[in-house]
Amino acid sequence: MRKKAPGKFYRQGISLEELMDRFPNEYAARKWFESIRWPEGRTCPHCASTDTKPVPNENPMPYHCTTCRQYFSVKTGTVMASSNLKLRKWVIGFYLMSTNLKGVSSMKLHRDLKITQKTAWMMGQKIRQAWNLDHAGMIGPVEVDETYIGGKDKNKHAKKKRERGNAYGVKQAVVGMKSRVTNQVAAQPVDPVSAKTLQRFVTTKTEGKTQVYSDTHRGYWGLRKQGYGLEQVNHSAGEYVRDMAHTNGIESFWALLKRGYHGTFHKMSVKHLHRYVTEFAGRHNIRTLDTIEQMTILAQGVVGKRLPYRDLIA
Repeated sequence: MRKKAPGKFYRQGISLEELMDRFPNEYAARKWFESIRWPEGRTCPHCASTDTKPVPNENPMPYHCTTCRQYFSVKTGTVMASSNLKLRKWVIGFYLMSTNLKGVSSMKLHRDLKITQKTAWMMGQKIRQAWNLDHAGMIGPVEVDETYIGGKDKNKHAKKKRERGNAYGVKQAVVGMKSRVTNQVAAQPVDPVSAKTLQRFVTTKTEGKTQVYSDTHRGYWGLRKQGYGLEQVNHSAGEYVRDMAHTNGIESFWALLKRGYHGTFHKMSVKHLHRYVTEFAGRHNIRTLDTIEQMTILAQGVVGKRLPYRDLIA
């Protein structure tokens, strides 16, 4: 193994050619999904019964449960339910969204998968659901910081300008945390940016009372009264590192998120911002895994989650 190599050189990646060889048709994609969802044998997603059998001609669905007498497929009970997209396209979507660190726009999915842009946008939002995990119990010490996402207010139409702003104009605040032990990241939009919301984020995401490093935001001061260790660096005074006190780790995550914002998506609406933040945090947390393992985690994550179109646009 070379001592110097670009990126996560120890990861086992998959080329496009290898991806097509591994999933040459719809049958191969379905068997892959089924092996992940039912590693110990097929079970009914409606009643969990193992008394199931294949359906001749797979009409209306590939499998039938003799216990609850309902039909089902590997899509049933997942974000892919009711979708007419072939499983092979979902596999390719998982690959693209796992391997592109700055995200994949709906226009790229539209071109690469030969589907409409509207379908590609919906597909991307559904895949982001797979990264929607609970990050409670993060091991300390942790770094906490906030960033602000959005365009400049002066460039917006009068109807889209918010009545009130903050120190950063009218951008949406996002708070994030990174564990120095596990390198895991948790992040979410917050409104308002108050001591209550910031401290609740820290207390609900960490495992017990731990050491917290942040900037000089007053919202974190109350953590000391709750038993947390708190050290802050004064960025406004040009102080960025003081012994172990710094927020460089979480700020590197913000840099990647904003590269995706400016270079890939160009806009993240307040309504769906939490989905994009979840995507970037989720992809960061599995970056060290091989590509096929990352795709497997996404395939596992879609189970038990539904995102109907009417709910997405509500």
